[in-house]
Amino acid sequence: NKLRAYRLQDQGYDTVDANNRLGLPTEARDFPVAARMLELLGVHAIRLMTNNPAKVDALAAEGVDIAERVPHRLPPNPHNARYLATKRDRTGHLL
Repeated sequence: NKLRAYRLQDQGYDTVDANNRLGLPTEARDFPVAARMLELLGVHAIRLMTNNPAKVDALAAEGVDIAERVPHRLPPNPHNARYLATKRDRTGHLL
């Protein structure tokens, strides 16, 4: 599915529209599974590297203690500027 979404992005769709056009959710990752894995590993608190506040909220809702959100420092370039703008403007990423 990811490759099909990339193909649509190459045709001009942004990442959100490409996933939606394919009938896929904007965010398809399974955070309860990630939280369970951390629990099984005995990890009780994490420093989470993300720009996505929804990811912080989803893991916290599963009982993961987010000790710190560490932002990605991603300078835009000609290859990722549109993608980063979409993440910021359409999915609330902190960029």
